[in-house]
Amino acid sequence: MIKYKNIYVAATNQHVGKTTSTLGLVSCMLQREINVGYCKPVGQKFLDLKNLYVDKDTLLFADLIKFDINPDYHSPVVLPGKLVRDYIDKPQDHDFYQRVANARKVLNQHHELTIFEGTGHPGVGSVVGLSNAEVAHALQASAVMILEGGIGSTIDKFHMCSAVFNQRGVPIIGVIINKIRPDKIEKVKYFLNRYFDSINIPILGFVPYDENLAYPLMSTVANSIKGNVVENADCLDTNRVENILSGSSVDLKELNEYQNNLIVASTRTIDRAVSRINNYSISNDVKESSVSGVIITGEGDISMEVLDFVNKHRMPLIRTNFDTFGVVINISKIEVKINRHTPWKIQRAIELINSNVDLNQILRPI
Repeated sequence: MIKYKNIYVAATNQHVGKTTSTLGLVSCMLQREINVGYCKPVGQKFLDLKNLYVDKDTLLFADLIKFDINPDYHSPVVLPGKLVRDYIDKPQDHDFYQRVANARKVLNQHHELTIFEGTGHPGVGSVVGLSNAEVAHALQASAVMILEGGIGSTIDKFHMCSAVFNQRGVPIIGVIINKIRPDKIEKVKYFLNRYFDSINIPILGFVPYDENLAYPLMSTVANSIKGNVVENADCLDTNRVENILSGSSVDLKELNEYQNNLIVASTRTIDRAVSRINNYSISNDVKESSVSGVIITGEGDISMEVLDFVNKHRMPLIRTNFDTFGVVINISKIEVKINRHTPWKIQRAIELINSNVDLNQILRPI
């Protein structure tokens, strides 16, 4: 069995694309028939599985690689707020660093390569002595850093974040420039190649921004507005939102342009909106609706025409106490994450990494 240097996937901040990139890297290694393992050594957002805390990202990778989750190896440290406070009071009572080191030993015995996914920005975990750099050091891993596409800000953030890893002697074997606007990609490539060449850090890939990865599910939308699901709750984790249309003035051009429209309307305007959409569909012989969900604001009854519309096309109908402006504001604040309910995002993440990242520079035999 060939043994490769373990990889620690770090990032300059949250929501830069760490999980997406890790997912793509793991999948591409599997396609090469490499026996690859996964671990989230330090987690913050967790699930309670029969009194065992497991970082939520671990479930996603367990589905992908097909392993039975053992928290000791796949999610050795999870930090709910109370545990952090306990550590500050009595650090001698906790063995977080040793847990991470033990996970590395076990995973090394079973895999040719293990990819460890970092948490947040490089400083996250410092409160318990487990910053991303400390963790990577404990794992004896090399770091791949995910940067968000830009020029000046990208270089500035890399300079700041890499210092933490350099201080602990963790080698950064390369960077992945993620979420680059397609119209900026050539300019970004030119200037970042010049800069990173000058400091001898390889750029492993330039990954374009893909708006499909930013579309939330209706379940996420419903949670963001504290919505009450009136109809078709079983579609919350299948229907997604690509575009928001105001029910007071449904733009038929937009309705036709996008595939997953969310209608937001008050009880006073929703009937008129649905009637307009139905008339358009009849006139243009449209069988499948491009509406993926309806949110109704305000008090009042919902007509049978609206109920027939949402049930015919299998879309969630949600009521909320927010007004229309509040709904749009809350949806705009959603940070969309890849999860087990977004298979199209998983596949797209794999395609993006496979097409744009040089895996040969990552695979380093021991």
